[in-house]
Amino acid sequence: MERMLTEPISVPQTQERQIRDLRRLIQSGPASLVGPDGHQVAIPEPVHDLLLLILKNLQAGRAISIVPEHQQLTTQRAANILGVSRPFLVRLVENGDIPFHMVGSHRRIYLRDLLDYQRRRDAARHEAIDDMARTEMEAGTYDRVLLPEGAEDE
Repeated sequence: MERMLTEPISVPQTQERQIRDLRRLIQSGPASLVGPDGHQVAIPEPVHDLLLLILKNLQAGRAISIVPEHQQLTTQRAANILGVSRPFLVRLVENGDIPFHMVGSHRRIYLRDLLDYQRRRDAARHEAIDDMARTEMEAGTYDRVLLPEGAEDE
């Protein structure tokens, strides 16, 4: 059965054991595919790694979608991926934080540009958390509970 690339794929419960066994086999090392005529081809490392990632997520009960990097997204779909509102995403686009192009009167965002923004955003968040932790460590308050004045320690 042929599916569109973006349609989520999940595993029925009846095939969970097969997925588990296949994942174990793939994890054990380099693998090969054998065709119906017996011809054997080694699976390239990037494909091996991708297959392992797919199997890991399917085994965990997560649906998988494979989307080409050049996939164009609507602003609503892009907002859903980032977990933000559409108006917030539109502000990011209009401020130049995420590249976009117009298709007729509609903004479109390439998935690769959205994922690049997401990586930059996440890196900035991690850096901010690290800075806060470092400041608290230097102040000696990182592992202390500071109570408001007048509060009693239990």
